[in-house]
Amino acid sequence: MKRRNLLKAVSAVAAGAALGMSFGAHAQDKVIKVGTVAGPDAQVWQVVQKVAKEKQGLNVKVIEFNDYVQPNAALDSGDLDANSFQHQPYLDSQVKQRGYKIVSAGLTYISPIGVYSKKFKSLKDLPVGAKLAVPNDPSNENRALLLLQAQGVIKLKGGAGTGGNNATVLDIADNPKKLKISELDAAQLPRVLGDVDAAVINTNYALAANLQPTKDAIALESLTSPYANLIAVRAQDRNQPWVKKLVAAYQSPEVKAFINKQFKGSMVPSF
Repeated sequence: MKRRNLLKAVSAVAAGAALGMSFGAHAQDKVIKVGTVAGPDAQVWQVVQKVAKEKQGLNVKVIEFNDYVQPNAALDSGDLDANSFQHQPYLDSQVKQRGYKIVSAGLTYISPIGVYSKKFKSLKDLPVGAKLAVPNDPSNENRALLLLQAQGVIKLKGGAGTGGNNATVLDIADNPKKLKISELDAAQLPRVLGDVDAAVINTNYALAANLQPTKDAIALESLTSPYANLIAVRAQDRNQPWVKKLVAAYQSPEVKAFINKQFKGSMVPSF
């Protein structure tokens, strides 16, 4: 009787150990789904994916999107584990507007936003009544208008564009050349460049359209701008071990070297 009970106990321990090993293996095999936007971001994440596997033992699946709206919606709903495409002001505006419980886990790089034109070599050359296009999402429109103000093209009302108060075209106090500014989806801006006199375009969309910021932009945001991109996760996951590993994989010497070599100053590592 005692022998039979002992065998049962040993069997139970063995089964428990096997089950624990099974769960452990499952945890290690977990695939981290990261959303990003097509173009340069996706290129960088191919390198991150490799580093994560080789150096952190992390399996990463990169999922590409073609706009700035879906990645946060997919992350908040649980369809993604993380995303990497936005800066803090944009994330803040999305959290405020949509109630997302999403936080930053670490910084990636900064891409200076720029003004591009197929017709003019300088903003000073823009004629009276020239047509300009800017991103229509709050934080990037704010960023675009601040750039135009820094270049002396427009002047915003006092307090607009700072302290979390995103500026819009309605906040323009002085517009000497009576520029006609249109607000469009950021992804569309490269495609309408031939239809306007100039457009303010985010670097990832510019590069995807074969526009080199340091070469083709007629005006460029300062590299000291606070608009650094980041890796975002759900607030409930911020302390998960895989988050630390994912950030470490991105903020690795291999990824930094790739960004510097591949993008030559149009994307600058923020780590």
